[in-house]
Amino acid sequence: MKIARDKESRRRLPGLLVAEGYSRHPFDTEFGVRTSGLVAGRHLKSGHRHDRHATAYFGVAPSVFAELMARWRRSRPGMRVEEFAFVDAGAGMGRALLLAAEMPFRSVTGVELNPTLARIARRNAALWRAAGRARSRTKVVCGDVTEFRYPAGHCVLFLFNPFGATVMRKLMGSVARQFAERPEELDLIYVNNEQEGVLEGELGFARMFVGSVSRSRADARADKAILGNQPEGEYAYARYEECSTWRWMGRPERKHKAGGFSSGGN
Repeated sequence: MKIARDKESRRRLPGLLVAEGYSRHPFDTEFGVRTSGLVAGRHLKSGHRHDRHATAYFGVAPSVFAELMARWRRSRPGMRVEEFAFVDAGAGMGRALLLAAEMPFRSVTGVELNPTLARIARRNAALWRAAGRARSRTKVVCGDVTEFRYPAGHCVLFLFNPFGATVMRKLMGSVARQFAERPEELDLIYVNNEQEGVLEGELGFARMFVGSVSRSRADARADKAILGNQPEGEYAYARYEECSTWRWMGRPERKHKAGGFSSGGN
């Protein structure tokens, strides 16, 4: 039954067959999950009005994720990871969710609009828990990130360039409304930060880091192979990801000095 479901999911999402350029990332081979492949944004149809703003599905390089989380942790003297909930907006098949679940977050939530990707992410999360790799409570919500209600307490919002400027502006507006009167903090970690300009125009957010984060050699080889196999060559490969990290500072009376991040590369 599981094999039949996997085949059905592959048929419904162009780009996940070998003939369409699919190749498996070592992360999946090592851990027995399915987060590989590249699905163009035009194929991520759910019937929602935001479908046309989807960029693509592609799993974040584990080495890039690890470097950014290390930078984030250094920026939080006196505040423990356990105090934060992690939210992955545009979670796809859940690779970032799985990596975050290995850390002792209060909870880890993936929010994904496409129901097929959300189903795959749920199966991956179940496999992660069964293997004893999850240190945090995990769940996957199939829905619109602009309507998501953030958990109580401090939050980390993760983005791997999941959508264009229209949805990004709505997401930032939702974050600002929800955290405007909250005493808790929100930090934003943004990989492949194409919509950096949206954040620059949002009052209440302060940029803590911007720069290039390199993939490891293994991740570089794997991602280059996946992107190089695209029949139409639509998405470009680079050895690094342009990234940024932001902190919600809120109203002027709540602003405080934030440390740890800086502008520039590695």
